[in-house]
Amino acid sequence: MIKKLYSIYHFLLSFLGAILYRFPSKGIRVIGVTGTNGKTTTVHIISEILKKEGYRVASTSSVKFEVNNKKKDNLLKMTMPGRFALQRFLREAVDAGCSYAVLEVSSEGIEQHRHRFINFHTAVMTNLSKEHIESHGSFENYKKAKGKLFRETKRRHVINLDDKHKDYFLSFPAKEKIYYSLKSRSAQVFAEKVQSTSQGVSFVINGEDVFVPLKGSFNVYNVLAAVAAVFPKRSVKKPLSEMGVVPGRMEEVISSPFRVIVDYAVTPESLELVYKAVRRDFSPRRVICVFGACGGGRDKWKRPVMGEVASKNCDKIIVTSEDPYDEDPRSIVEQTAPSGADKVIDRQEAIEKAISQAQEGDVIVITGKGSEPWMCLARGEKIPWDDRKIAKEFFDKMPRKK
Repeated sequence: MIKKLYSIYHFLLSFLGAILYRFPSKGIRVIGVTGTNGKTTTVHIISEILKKEGYRVASTSSVKFEVNNKKKDNLLKMTMPGRFALQRFLREAVDAGCSYAVLEVSSEGIEQHRHRFINFHTAVMTNLSKEHIESHGSFENYKKAKGKLFRETKRRHVINLDDKHKDYFLSFPAKEKIYYSLKSRSAQVFAEKVQSTSQGVSFVINGEDVFVPLKGSFNVYNVLAAVAAVFPKRSVKKPLSEMGVVPGRMEEVISSPFRVIVDYAVTPESLELVYKAVRRDFSPRRVICVFGACGGGRDKWKRPVMGEVASKNCDKIIVTSEDPYDEDPRSIVEQTAPSGADKVIDRQEAIEKAISQAQEGDVIVITGKGSEPWMCLARGEKIPWDDRKIAKEFFDKMPRKK
């Protein structure tokens, strides 16, 4: 009964928000991007393609809010803003003359009806794997939450044919379905001959050679999802080649004499993809990883799994805090750290330790927070944070060999 009342409360808030801001999504084409990994990057790529093609664009992601090139960092520690904030954002986008709004859509946001009373033109699915199991109760519930976006979006669905859960998302009706793939030539957007380096990824998409300056071959899927969402039959070679870095996503913050990469990866799957990309594309002498796991009872199952991933892919492991919330950070680290790992509770100390021990040719990979501006502690306390800034400031203060 309490859960039902909670749902009704959030539904009514969404309705009131839409009324207050005069149902703004009716005046703009809205693209919703959901999935487990790659949402932020896909939103970024879609927005950049559209802007390079001359459209006015608004976008929301876990990194930033943008309306017609006016950007504001997302300081909410929330992927999907609340009902009133989201409807206000869409009203601002319409009033600014934007043709498109690209929204990162989270499962928890969907469960709180934040997607309701938004007229989605296109729903994009990146991929699906275990996440937010405690909050949803089961993986099946998590999958169903994602599915609600597709059930309520009737015009266009964009589906990853290579994802093992594709059939579930294919089951929802839509006027148009666009498929993308690296394996099936039946997809309208198909890529092959993928080659990745430390500078970016090149591949052939629908017969056209393209290069994207985003690190990690796994980003090819995010590119395909973005292309399928907007221009599945048009050349996007030029806008893709001019793509800017996504803050905190495979972002290289130090390049010499060793490299430091900062990435958001918070699931075992995404962590493994990052480590393998670094191994393959950077040819490191050693991979030194700094990572942790979220507290507050969130996805406790993945803590030892992420430790196993690190032990298989890294030469030196430093396990530290991420966002402990009201949990004992020492307990989280103990549950996460594989055998032989260094355990450094203070995250700044952990980053500095990795940098101080790095040698020429090493690659340090700092994951879990990306460009997030806060660390969340007990009793709702938040302290300013930026993995990238901490790494660069410590590196700049280090004595240089003459």
